[in-house]
Amino acid sequence: MSEQTSVRSSRDAVLPDGVTDPLLWRAAYDVAAAHRPDERGHCPSLLCAGQNAPCEPLRTASRAMRLAGGGAPVARRSAAREASAPAQPQRRRRAA
Repeated sequence: MSEQTSVRSSRDAVLPDGVTDPLLWRAAYDVAAAHRPDERGHCPSLLCAGQNAPCEPLRTASRAMRLAGGGAPVARRSAAREASAPAQPQRRRRAA
C-alpha cells in the first residue's frame, strides 16, 4: 500500500468558538475550499464544470459549517494558506 499524504485546508484552520461538531466543520471547510470561486466568479472544480458561483456544493458546505456551530476560522498556522482559504459566512445572531 502506498503512503499518500493528503493535505487538507482544514488541517491548518483553527476551529471557531462554538463548534459542536469539529469533524463536520472540517469536512465542510475542505469542500468549501475546493469550490471557492475563481477571479471570474466560476467554480474551479471539475465536478461543477465552471458554473457560476456559488455552486451547490459551496452552498451546502456553508450550511454544514453553520450547522456544525461555527463560522469562519479565527487564525491559521500558515500565512501561505491564508490566500487559499475559502471565505466563510458569519453566523447571524438571533434577535432577543
